[in-house]
Amino acid sequence: MAYTGKVLRINLTTGKAKTEPLNEKWAKDYLGGKGLSIKYLYEELKPGIDPLSEDNKLVLMTGPLTGTIVPNSGKLAVAAKSPATGTILDCSIGGHFAPQLKYAGYDAVIIEGKSNIPVYLFIDDDKVELRSAADLWGRGAHETEHMINDQLGDVVTLAIGQAGENLLPISCISSELYRQAGRGGIGAVMGSKNLKAVSVRGSKGLKAPDIRKLSVALNKIKKEDTMTDDNMWAYSDGTPMIVDLSQETGILPTRNFQEGTFDGFEKVNSEAVKGVLKAKKACFSCPIACGNYVEDGSTRVEGPEYETLALCSSNCGIDDLEAVIEFNRLCDDYCLDTISAGNTVAFAMEMTEKGIHDFGIRFGDVEKYLQMPGLMANKEGVGAELSQGVSFLADKYGGKEFAMHVKKLEIPGYEPRGSWSMGLAYGTADRGACHLRAWPAAVEAFGDIDPFTAEGKAELVIDMQNDNSVKFSAIFCDFWALSTERMAEILSLVLEREFTAEELTIIGDRVYCLARLFNEREGFDRKDDYLPERIFKEKLTTGFTKDKVLPREEYETMLSEYYKIRGWDENGKITAEKKKELNI
Repeated sequence: MAYTGKVLRINLTTGKAKTEPLNEKWAKDYLGGKGLSIKYLYEELKPGIDPLSEDNKLVLMTGPLTGTIVPNSGKLAVAAKSPATGTILDCSIGGHFAPQLKYAGYDAVIIEGKSNIPVYLFIDDDKVELRSAADLWGRGAHETEHMINDQLGDVVTLAIGQAGENLLPISCISSELYRQAGRGGIGAVMGSKNLKAVSVRGSKGLKAPDIRKLSVALNKIKKEDTMTDDNMWAYSDGTPMIVDLSQETGILPTRNFQEGTFDGFEKVNSEAVKGVLKAKKACFSCPIACGNYVEDGSTRVEGPEYETLALCSSNCGIDDLEAVIEFNRLCDDYCLDTISAGNTVAFAMEMTEKGIHDFGIRFGDVEKYLQMPGLMANKEGVGAELSQGVSFLADKYGGKEFAMHVKKLEIPGYEPRGSWSMGLAYGTADRGACHLRAWPAAVEAFGDIDPFTAEGKAELVIDMQNDNSVKFSAIFCDFWALSTERMAEILSLVLEREFTAEELTIIGDRVYCLARLFNEREGFDRKDDYLPERIFKEKLTTGFTKDKVLPREEYETMLSEYYKIRGWDENGKITAEKKKELNI
């Protein structure tokens, strides 16, 4: 129930497509989405492969709720071995691709090998074709989508721009113009396979339980669980509202994480974004519509989201909203991850101002700032090196102590010196620094929990990581703040199989530990779970977090406690007992 039971496997080397049964045992243990895509990769990828070789695989995975009437269930998991970090990588992208894939009759698509010419994949129910992308190669994602729609009619497309074609570790995948699978170089995996796009159109239905009974139950749950008018912040403001929260609590990354407050924050906060708001946009099955469609001058884009505002505005010393929106639009078209792009530009700005290496750009330089996306995506001029990300630049020129990354993935928009558990979440995230594996800043910096203590933080982060692993496997959007009990109730209704909160917690733990096992066999352990030295040693000097650091000894305490609670050893490796407990 709710699964199609079919996986579509595409071999780009041979040009052949075939279907196979979904592994039902794996689906039971890992649900779908994040968990099931990681399971397929763990079992099918040999350790040590080059992420940009034809040995890597790209998995497009739906969840058991995809295509049903369950709200906020429209996202797709996109997974591979990361070209940026060498870790497991799963990304999440909203919009309408996932339900169309389900309606075409597939729970997942697994793409292998490498085409000898640029191609795109077209899935139209049982009709599966590889078509030439010669006329699409070298074009931005926006033009690519428009051209494919002209050729095929009404389809939903995943596409890469020049950043993916040029195999950049900061490249992403775009869909419906403004939705992105955004981190870890996932776009470069497509580029390495000469795969420009994947387009899908589905017309099949899904088997479902009693629709009337399900509708009544879901409406009751929606009213009780944060979809009431009083909790519709995602619609009224969207994520830009976090700019004010981060400013007030001193965790807004500013000038390459040198500070936690930004003097120009009011020019780029939620009220500023509302001033250029033209429309709202929602993903499939979503009653919230968090997307902001804005127009400022001649620039139009959906966004910018908080992460873009934090990393590409305050972190670069840019308080010109029109410039930030244009930077966002350029990144979307070229398919650059705005978190990594903003961090990399900010690092280059600080390196220039400190006289370590002159990249020709300084904080607040709008003209040079707007040149960066094109230069990076096309590997031109100074962008050729910036396109490789912060870790590459620090290894080559220095500044490692303020190179803001974990496992070579640039840090998102929450200053760890003002949210210690956020620092632990970054350090222990499976794909490198990530705020979507756990977002404890919400209850710590923005809530009632003391942000400047190590006590209880390991358990807090683990609980959030396990819960989010379930949410992204089922798939629920993270903007629906569901308890594990509620998720169990909904899954029980749709799959007509009894789930408990305890069972889902075990599934979340299993998913997270399997991701850790993937990384472990790639050589990752405790040494890779640390933050940049700036976080441990340099005091912030403004706002609520003035004089704060995250002391290294406190971080060590949190990390050791984290491993102990997880059932990992002191070096961060999963014990045989833990594997047996989770049946991995």
